[in-house]
Amino acid sequence: MGGTPLVELERLAADFEFRVFAKVERFNPGGSIKDRSALSMLLGLIRSGELVPGRSTVIESSSGNLAIGIAQICRYFGLRFICVVDARTTEQNLAILRAYGAEVEMISEPDPATGEFLPGRLRRVAELMATVPYAYRPDQYANPRNPEAHLETMAEIDRALDGRVDYLFCAAGTTGTLGGCARYIRRNGLSTTVVAVDAVGSALFDSPVSCARLIPGHGASVVPALLDPTSADRVEHVTDLESVVGCRRLMQREAILAGGSSGAVVAALERLAPGIPAGATVALVLPDGGDRYLDTVYSDSWVRRNFGDVTHLWQEPAAHPDHRGTHLDILETLETKETVPC
Repeated sequence: MGGTPLVELERLAADFEFRVFAKVERFNPGGSIKDRSALSMLLGLIRSGELVPGRSTVIESSSGNLAIGIAQICRYFGLRFICVVDARTTEQNLAILRAYGAEVEMISEPDPATGEFLPGRLRRVAELMATVPYAYRPDQYANPRNPEAHLETMAEIDRALDGRVDYLFCAAGTTGTLGGCARYIRRNGLSTTVVAVDAVGSALFDSPVSCARLIPGHGASVVPALLDPTSADRVEHVTDLESVVGCRRLMQREAILAGGSSGAVVAALERLAPGIPAGATVALVLPDGGDRYLDTVYSDSWVRRNFGDVTHLWQEPAAHPDHRGTHLDILETLETKETVPC
């Protein structure tokens, strides 16, 4: 795991006066950056004998990527894995988990107080921990081994760019990637500006509004214990629609099929681009691939059903001469559609 490619996004950055590189984490064996966290939280305990094949059970709450990362490790080492998911988990992710032999528990109703599924998932994890013998909970929201994994993520970016990383854009969920990358930057005296990309409606960094979110992967409904507000020099809140547009624009220009949180990172970059100095070097962390979002982000019917006809927001100027290609278009679309989610 790790050693993923760093790719220069020349076409996405064609209108910018700075260079943009993407850390493409879909090339981890489980398909996402969460493989790093999963291995970090389990491998030491396996080697020390605290997790024993045929006896120990790993129990975790996850909407997708971390669950798949844990499932493959548990299958390899012969550990039982119970994963608590919710109704927003895609059928594809559920099929992958079952293929790895994970036992899936579904939370089908949101928490009445918050309208979110995460509180119910966490309650079910606590119940299982109290009843399943020899159980271990990695707890991605509080486990310090989660951010520790991403010291290496940032080290790889640093080495590939010879220490010249002026800006780092990183989606925030458990804040493991964000915290680990920021810690590396400070330990090594880099002058990198860290931009945390949060979701509108998230509880992490004082979202301007509260609303339901459609796209998983960034943002959180509960503030994780790992969160260090000082890890980010700047926070950008991105809507679901902006995430979709970012994904589609990245695919159109670079032929990179990336996941929803990657689209959010692209949207944040485009929003801040006018203030980034000429000659700067920018790194984006793209957490996963788009193959697990084919029924949502990359489905024209799903996008139309949730946001209306918005294809003009990612089409190239040649196809739409009046298209300005900025986040202002997205804001105007939101203002004209009363029922659009955040």
